[in-house]
Amino acid sequence: MKMTPLDIRQKRFEVSLRGYAKKEVEGFLELAAAEFEDVVRDNISLKDELGRVQTRLEQHLEREKTLQETMVTAQRISEDVKAQAKKEAEVLVAEAELQAERIIAGANDRLVGLVGELNELKRQKVQFEAQLESIIGAHQKLLETFKTPAQADVAYLRKKSDSA
Repeated sequence: MKMTPLDIRQKRFEVSLRGYAKKEVEGFLELAAAEFEDVVRDNISLKDELGRVQTRLEQHLEREKTLQETMVTAQRISEDVKAQAKKEAEVLVAEAELQAERIIAGANDRLVGLVGELNELKRQKVQFEAQLESIIGAHQKLLETFKTPAQADVAYLRKKSDSA
């Protein structure tokens, strides 16, 4: 059975001949009831506080659970972002390599073209030099041809003027 401060205050004892002093017993019962009342009030207050603390604890536990779930989700998202970035980087590198290969192939084609043009120019130079030498040779022969008769003509004219 639960006892309340009111039960203590209302408790009455039988009077006997050699019993306790009534005023002392009643004073003690009043003091015990007051103390018990304080204890009950403290107990109620502590129970209320415990309820509030348990509610806050439940809230904190729920927040902790939410934070853990959020952290796990954030970690997954972070890993997904990293994986996506890695894939994008690989694609960019592959595209850059392909573009570099195209540039190199274009440069090689241009080099082959330039080498071909250079070889053609060298061939044309050799042909031009041969033609020029041929023309110069022909002109030298022509000059020699003109030189020889002129001297013969001069010698002939000298002979004629000496004989006359």
